[in-house]
Amino acid sequence: MGTHLLVDSRRLDGFEGLHQAVHGTHVDVMQLGRGRLRGTLSHVGIGDFSLSIGSFNVGMRTQRIASDDKLIVGMLLTAEDRVNHWSFDMRPTDVLVMPPLVEHDGIFHGASAYAAMRLDLDEVASIFGGEPRLADPESWRHKNHFRADLDVGHVAASRLSRIVLQLGSHDGALSASSAEFWKRSIAECMGMTILSSLPPDGNARLPSARRIIRKVEDFLEEAGTRPVHISEICVALAVPRRSLHRAFNEVFGVGPVTFLRHKRLCAIHSILRESIPGTTTVATVAMQQGFYELGRFSHYYRAMFGEYPSQTLGVPVGELIDQQL
Repeated sequence: MGTHLLVDSRRLDGFEGLHQAVHGTHVDVMQLGRGRLRGTLSHVGIGDFSLSIGSFNVGMRTQRIASDDKLIVGMLLTAEDRVNHWSFDMRPTDVLVMPPLVEHDGIFHGASAYAAMRLDLDEVASIFGGEPRLADPESWRHKNHFRADLDVGHVAASRLSRIVLQLGSHDGALSASSAEFWKRSIAECMGMTILSSLPPDGNARLPSARRIIRKVEDFLEEAGTRPVHISEICVALAVPRRSLHRAFNEVFGVGPVTFLRHKRLCAIHSILRESIPGTTTVATVAMQQGFYELGRFSHYYRAMFGEYPSQTLGVPVGELIDQQL
């Protein structure tokens, strides 16, 4: 049975549209800047987990008193002027932690864009379990501000926007495994940004590379053809992401993300070879395996297998849909 996917994108014509700035909550909003407010607001909901991305062209005052036990983790994507949350002066790519039942207070002095992830506090351990400093739910019960490495932050911000675009183009429910992959992909953008702001963890163990790889491959074998996110491996094996990178680079000469991408490409190749043209599409299979940029996916696929994915599916050359991606 599929997992319900909610995707809602709209244009804003007035500050009232920002009352739902974060999916599932109400935000009190007052316009500070002069002029007619224009903007956009998109929500992605995967079960009880959600991501909201919004933008607006004038200064705003926002206030929210949490009435539930949800955790909100927000990222400032762009800002043309000062942005203050609580006592924090924020710059683009900074991350803000808004714990359950804590009042949120923000001032945007000009046009801005943001992303906000909303989830159950109980999910923190399962999503960030491979990173001890993020896996403890108690560490998320305090409001906090993280100033990320700018390069890491820009990559994460761009990735969040692309994920929303891709999920918005998907018609129908997600499989349970695909929903879990996409949820982890969103959470990773926030997590990697927070980790880049923290000092190196000098207490991390460094188990042997080949022992780690053997455990990873056993885990992947049990997973079969479903997409596996790197954070899932870190949680299941209790291995920090840095140790995973070291092990994969030592044994395979590539990082774990590249290795997992190759594995997903192989899974797609096998699915397409066994499918009958007309019963599925390349875009559907790629989506279920966690690829959110179909043009880049087609490039990866052809570079690896020497043919377009539609050719593997058996679509006549004149009808290759890949050329339209």
